[in-house]
Amino acid sequence: MNKLILLFIGLLFSYSALAQKGNLKAPALTRIEFLFDASQSMYGRWQSGAKIDVARNLMYKMLDSLRYVDNIELALRVYGHQKQYPPQDCDDSKLEVPFSKGNTTHIKQVLKDIVPRGTTPIARSLELCANDFPSSPARNIIILITDGIEECGGDPCAISTALQKKGIFLKPFVIGMGLDESLKKTFDCVGRYFDATNEATFQAALDVVISQALNSTSMQVNLLDIYGKPTETNVNMTFYDMHTGQIKYNYIHTLNQKGNPDTLVIDPLPVYRIEVHTLPKVWKDSITLSAGKHNVTGIDAPQGFMHLKFDNPAEFKKPYAIVRKKNEMSTLDIQEFGTMKKYIVGKYDLEILTLPRIYLENVDVSQSKTTTVQIPRPGITTLITNNQGYGSVYVEEKGKLKWVFNLDENLTKETIVLQPGRYKAFYRPRNSKESIYTVEKEFSVISGESTVVLLY
Repeated sequence: MNKLILLFIGLLFSYSALAQKGNLKAPALTRIEFLFDASQSMYGRWQSGAKIDVARNLMYKMLDSLRYVDNIELALRVYGHQKQYPPQDCDDSKLEVPFSKGNTTHIKQVLKDIVPRGTTPIARSLELCANDFPSSPARNIIILITDGIEECGGDPCAISTALQKKGIFLKPFVIGMGLDESLKKTFDCVGRYFDATNEATFQAALDVVISQALNSTSMQVNLLDIYGKPTETNVNMTFYDMHTGQIKYNYIHTLNQKGNPDTLVIDPLPVYRIEVHTLPKVWKDSITLSAGKHNVTGIDAPQGFMHLKFDNPAEFKKPYAIVRKKNEMSTLDIQEFGTMKKYIVGKYDLEILTLPRIYLENVDVSQSKTTTVQIPRPGITTLITNNQGYGSVYVEEKGKLKWVFNLDENLTKETIVLQPGRYKAFYRPRNSKESIYTVEKEFSVISGESTVVLLY
C-alpha cells in the first residue's frame, strides 16, 4: 500500500438554510463520520513526511473548517490501530468518538494519540459504520481516509452500494494521490474520483470538496420547445439518483415572473436521471452537477394540444379516446371528449370508444398549436323484441359485416347510442330452436335523432 487515498463517502452540504426555505426534503441535521486508516502501512513516507502525519494534518484542517458549521454532528471510527500486524485481524475497527456536536477538539486529540499497527479492513469498517449512526433522521455522511485498498478480502463497493440503497449514507467522492490507472478503476464503483499527484494538488482537491460541502448548489431545468427555447413549463419532474434508483425530488416546473425557468436548490452529490411527466414522458440521464455553482440542463419537451370536441355533451354521455403513439400498441392516455390535453410533438393513433369504434391514425400534434378532433353527434336507437332472445348489431363496411355489440339476452327493450350510419340487426327468440326464426332488420341512425327498430 504505497499510495495515499482520501475517500470521501458522501459530501457535506449546507442544509440548514435550505431546509428553512422548504427547498430540500432531507432533514436539516447532517452527521459526518470520519473513518480513519491507522494500519501499519501509514508509517510509510510520502512527500513531506509520513503518511499518517499528512493524513492527520489534512484531518485537522477539515475539522477546523467544520468547527463553526451549524447543524452537524461528528464521529470518528478508526481501524488497524488495536492489533499488531502480523497476525492479521480483520475485525480491528472501533468507534473512538460517538456522534455529538462541538467535538472537533476531542476528535483531534484522539487522532494525535493514534499509533498505526494493523491491517486494512475497509469493507468491514464500512459495514460497522451503519450501526454508528443514530436512528433519528439526518443526512448521513462518511469520510474515509486510507493509504490503500482492502486487505481482508471484503468488497467495499458491494458494502457501499448496499448501505447507500438503504439510505445509511450517500455516494462517495474519491481523492487519490499518485494512483496508477488500475487502482483508480477500483474506486469507480465506490464514488467520484479526484486525482492528486502531490501534496499541493491533494490540498487543492480537498479545498474543492470542502468548498462544495459548504456552499449551496442550484439548478435550472430548461424544458425546450421545438425551436430549442425554454418555453415549456407546468409539468412535474422527478429526480432519481441513478446509482440507487431512489426518488430524490419532485418539482412542478415553473417559469418565474421574468419568464425564465425557476431556480432549484439541489443536492450536488448524486448523478441524476430527470423524468419529465409529459405525454409521453421525456427524460435525461447521467446529469452531474458542479457543486456550489448554478447548473443549467436542457431537456427536449416540445408540446402541442389535442382537443377532443363533442357536440351536445349534456344530451349524450361523453366518450373517451385511447391515445397511442403512432404504430405503438401500448396505451399512452385515455382522454375524455370535451377536454384539451398537452402531448409531445408528434403523430398519434386514436381509438375512440364509441359504438362502433372510431379509429383515427396519424393525428398530428404541432408545437404550441391545437389539433382538434371532432366526431359526429350520435343518435339513439331503441331495439324492441317480443321475447327474450339472442341478437347482435353490425355495420356494413366494404361488403363485410363488422360487429358492433350484442343484445342483452334477458331484455326485450334496449336503448343504445350509436354513431350515424347504416346498420343490420339479427335476432332469434330464446324459445325458438331453429335458425330459420332469425329476424334480420336493416336500419339507419341519424345524428341527434331517435330510431326504433322492431325485431319481430
